[in-house]
Amino acid sequence: MQALELLAPAKDKAVGIAAIDCGADAVYIAGPSFGNRKAAGNSLEDISELCAYAHRFGARIFLTVNTVVYDDEWDEVHSLMLGAQEAGVDAFIFREERLLTFSDIVRPMHASTQCAIRDVERARHFEELGCARIILERGLSLQQVREICAAVSCEVEFFVHGALCVCYSGDCRLSEYLDGRSADRGDCIQACRSLYDLVDAGGRVLAKDKALLSLRDFKLLHRLGDLARAGVCSFKIEGRLKNASYVKNVVREYSLALDELVAREPGRYRRASFGKVTGGFVPDSDKTFNRGYTQWWLDAEKGKWSSMDAPKAMGEWIGEVAAVRPAGDGSLRVSVRASKPGLRLANGDGFAFTVGSAIRGFRADRCEGLDIICKKVDGLKPGARIYRNINAAFERELEANAPKRELAVALYINIGEEIVVDALSEDGRRLSARFPFGEQSAQNRERAEAMLREQLSKRSGIYIFTVAGVSADGDLPHLGAAAINSMRREIAARLDEMPLAAERPARRVPDASQIRPQPASESELMRTRYCIKYELGLCPRWQGAAPTGPLFLVNNGRRLPLGFDCGRCEMTVLRPL
Repeated sequence: MQALELLAPAKDKAVGIAAIDCGADAVYIAGPSFGNRKAAGNSLEDISELCAYAHRFGARIFLTVNTVVYDDEWDEVHSLMLGAQEAGVDAFIFREERLLTFSDIVRPMHASTQCAIRDVERARHFEELGCARIILERGLSLQQVREICAAVSCEVEFFVHGALCVCYSGDCRLSEYLDGRSADRGDCIQACRSLYDLVDAGGRVLAKDKALLSLRDFKLLHRLGDLARAGVCSFKIEGRLKNASYVKNVVREYSLALDELVAREPGRYRRASFGKVTGGFVPDSDKTFNRGYTQWWLDAEKGKWSSMDAPKAMGEWIGEVAAVRPAGDGSLRVSVRASKPGLRLANGDGFAFTVGSAIRGFRADRCEGLDIICKKVDGLKPGARIYRNINAAFERELEANAPKRELAVALYINIGEEIVVDALSEDGRRLSARFPFGEQSAQNRERAEAMLREQLSKRSGIYIFTVAGVSADGDLPHLGAAAINSMRREIAARLDEMPLAAERPARRVPDASQIRPQPASESELMRTRYCIKYELGLCPRWQGAAPTGPLFLVNNGRRLPLGFDCGRCEMTVLRPL
């Protein structure tokens, strides 16, 4: 049976715990350094606490060590990995192949998406190096994913949600070229979200002040079954810089989708961790940060992938501005013509609209029906399309109405001279607890058994207890509710002392001769499936457009040549000569 894993991001321990509570089977997080997100480092003490929490549910913690490592940093990164291993991490996500040669690192190694795995040859290379898992490039078709999964026996992980880098993963030097801050060191300036002009060789401006390299966000919520059948076992959510509300909302939505997939084919799939998540908010990823959504190249079809007019989160479209008028004290009353019936606005909601290529936002001081009372907002006029990018009521619901994750435990009770309770948890832990019979026998056997079943079949800590059977050689004891509750709490405490043993297969350490890092191109700053020509209707191959001649991106006086590999349907941003 194939275990399906929902892998969630965490910028810190609190977000990681929230992700597990919402249904994540695993969490990836950075340690103090080398995690490829400068703003998301964590102490090993916090990592240890997160591991302990996750392991209660059989969930796993993966530590990212996926930056480029400089020659004088090998002792430091080695020490970090040893410390994280001691703290309880279950695997490392790496970029530098040389990390695989540390023989005292015994946890499984996962080849990061930064390793540029986008074909069978590259996938087999990392399997031959002893990797337990490979993480594929996002810009692959389902057929390519299927071919890679069929060609290797190691686990395969694939992104299913979140922000998209426009370039192939691990192959972008644009940030470093423009600002000296390297994406390979976790210090990307997100140059792909900046505004550019597109000009031809004669200086004619074809597009002005557009985020020409900015893509919509990835969303494959309804394609999990396709990916699972292709051989993917881990479904990854992007977002190690995202806040807790984003992670909780997206994790809960995808966890429910995976549960539905498992329920449709129970003999084929199971979840990779344990515990049932119940209650809480109703998730909706449309209500959280996004730039609009795309399925990218999954169906091997060209599409409109750009968010060039809205590189930041616009939120959900709620309608058009019907009127703008003064509301006193320098405030405005903005009336909204709703895009759908039943729209409800709340005090503190955040809104966005565009003026030309600029995105402008504002917050509601208060809302009265479909009227927004806010401070003065320049450029807001009747007819403007308005979006809600902060849903205050939904954010409060996320914060106040958290789901609960609990483990099922079956209890088998055998009563003789003493009470023996055998407990079997859903993750396979077993224990036998013995309790004294008590001072007297019950006068009403049926009522005594009902009391025993009722008081033991309750929640305690993270456990949901169910009495699966009661057998007795003679009388049943007369026990009050307090005594039975004490028995239940003792069983829960003893289960807590029996953490689930993680399955950690031995790691094969490759020979140094097998290491062959992929060289970076000297001329290319990035390579991508995305094509500005196609996005603007200028593609001669697919749209029959006239030749444009050489094209350039211009930003703050810098002029970046574009290359078009039409045979492979790829675009490059080139280093100026």
